[in-house]
Amino acid sequence: MNRLCSAALALLLAVGLGAVAMAQVPAPPPADPGAPLSGYPRKALRAPTPAELKTAAYVRDVIYGHHDGMALTYDVFKPVKHANGALVVNMVSAGWRSSWGPPEERQARYQALIDKGFTVVALYHSSAPRFQVPDAVADVRLGMRHIKLHARDYGADPARIGVWGASAGGHLALVAGVMADDGNPGAANPLERSGNRVAAVVAYFPPTDLALLLQGRPKAGPIDFDDKLLPAISPIHSIDPRDPPTLILHDDADRDVPPTQSQAMHAALDKAGVENRLQMFPGADHDFYVKGDPAKTDAYATQAMTAMVAWFEGHLRK
Repeated sequence: MNRLCSAALALLLAVGLGAVAMAQVPAPPPADPGAPLSGYPRKALRAPTPAELKTAAYVRDVIYGHHDGMALTYDVFKPVKHANGALVVNMVSAGWRSSWGPPEERQARYQALIDKGFTVVALYHSSAPRFQVPDAVADVRLGMRHIKLHARDYGADPARIGVWGASAGGHLALVAGVMADDGNPGAANPLERSGNRVAAVVAYFPPTDLALLLQGRPKAGPIDFDDKLLPAISPIHSIDPRDPPTLILHDDADRDVPPTQSQAMHAALDKAGVENRLQMFPGADHDFYVKGDPAKTDAYATQAMTAMVAWFEGHLRK
């Protein structure tokens, strides 16, 4: 009996010491999930909570035009409380592909703006691979006319509209900012007679000079178009002193869109006397991605979203 008790005691001690040893082993680092979509913080890519869903009402599938018989649309997210009268348009585009999603599934992407009282519009364009970059440019310029013309229908001031996008969406945000006009009174399309100027722009890691960016790349999908069109769809060639205040955020180790694209745009805006700021994120690749460091990636994405909201608060709120 004594031998059995001794053996049992020894086993318990061994198990206990093993458990202590296991408890002292540091937990493995979290797996690297890769780059976040369009530089969003991870929390913005989840489904919205039931409480968040109560903070916005939707105007769904607003048709602003047609392309080859297909409707071009946008969705509106209206704050239920404390609307500030300003509106921010998000260019939904990644690689000039514009993928629609139900508003109730995407609201978390815009919650930081909704919580500050901004009306948000998710603007969709005709998408690659069937359509190319010049089509997307034409679509968002038309869409901005419709949004501005109907802003009051959504409880917003047409003089307080901002635009925001990332990568291809950043390119289109700059297009909306620097390629805007007051409309063409003689246009056949009544919508083209309306202006599409905006009051502020935020662009994440945007292509700005497509001739330089696309040089040597094979013609395929969204970039399979005539090179003669490149200057006309490159924001850096359309800058003038009337352009809106612009915030550009870029990763200094970006291999998809070199930081020189934003640096050149920053210099050109400075030269034209346009208020602007360039903020760089050290050690980050495209989408604020820091390989092997998901915490830093998410911190950068969160910092960028905070800067975006602050820029619009500073330039769109009365």
